[in-house]
Amino acid sequence: MILKSIALKHFRNYSDMYMEFDKGTNILYGDNAQGKTNILEAVYVSGTTRSHKGSKDKELIQFGQEESHIRTVVERDGLDYQIDMHIKKNKPKGIAINKIPIRKASELFGILNIVFFSPEDLNIIKNGPSERRRFLDVELCQLDKIYLYHLTKYNKTLNQRNKLLKDIHYRPELKDTLPVWDMQLAEYGKKIIDARKKFIDRLNEIVPQIHRNISGNREDLILRYEPSVEEYSMEEEILRNQDKDLKFGVTSVGPHRDDMCFMIQDIDIRKYGSQGQQRSCALSLKLSEIELVKKAIRETPILILDDVLSELDSGRQNFLLNSIHDIQTVITCTGLDEFVKNRFEINKIFKIINGTVNDEIEKL
Repeated sequence: MILKSIALKHFRNYSDMYMEFDKGTNILYGDNAQGKTNILEAVYVSGTTRSHKGSKDKELIQFGQEESHIRTVVERDGLDYQIDMHIKKNKPKGIAINKIPIRKASELFGILNIVFFSPEDLNIIKNGPSERRRFLDVELCQLDKIYLYHLTKYNKTLNQRNKLLKDIHYRPELKDTLPVWDMQLAEYGKKIIDARKKFIDRLNEIVPQIHRNISGNREDLILRYEPSVEEYSMEEEILRNQDKDLKFGVTSVGPHRDDMCFMIQDIDIRKYGSQGQQRSCALSLKLSEIELVKKAIRETPILILDDVLSELDSGRQNFLLNSIHDIQTVITCTGLDEFVKNRFEINKIFKIINGTVNDEIEKL
């Protein structure tokens, strides 16, 4: 899989921009707040329909404009795919693949697989469970359209049930309709839990060896899935917690409350790990994600590193750089010193200055 080019029009701080990528390592460098991350965000939107920052569509549009466009060309299995996105302020985005409009965003998933690594991901271990659930959902949605369908249905049902729980406070007779939503919540929730369990099992076939390499064979890392409820007892638990849900107006059990745990020698790194251990675990997780995608789709994903190297010490920097030599990578940074010092092969360099892109050097 190769990201060949991207064109932006009225996207963030880019009025009109086009750039072509090398199939190897691409460096985007420049001072802060010049637009480096905006390019990565556009690539991510092209593959997933959403911003990695959680930004709303209208926030992606350049100030003073009513709409923006992204055009991305990807090579996969020897074929080119052109992904066009038309983003509007107050309407759903329009998406076309090879100039043919698609009706559902899910039709896009799987064309452009991305592993995105940002400084925020280094905190995935110590931060709250919502970030770890997001990690599970983002990767599973890229790999499994059925999971995306079930997750979408589950979230819609959850929102409807939560609204109903609040409405019952004012209209008690509505309680008779609650079992309908409970049944649907359990139906989709059980499938999500099962898929997440299998995903964690697959990660655990990869992550221990990667982490042993990062830690110099000093640590063994195991991931543990922590569902808020087991799939076989979901209906029972929803019913058992009904009074509490009615009291607080929110659904208290289900995969929207899941978490995952990172264990090193039976120690929960979320609570008791050092910052170095937590960052090593995050790095292991991301590198494992790459290997998992390779196995699942028999293609290499596109790796995006958004100013991550500045957050890692030299040992972890070297390990990361040495691990990505066979995958197309787009890296943002403020300077080139670390790459020169590490004699890391760079295939193409772009300098970003206030929403403009300049090709500087090829094959440094």
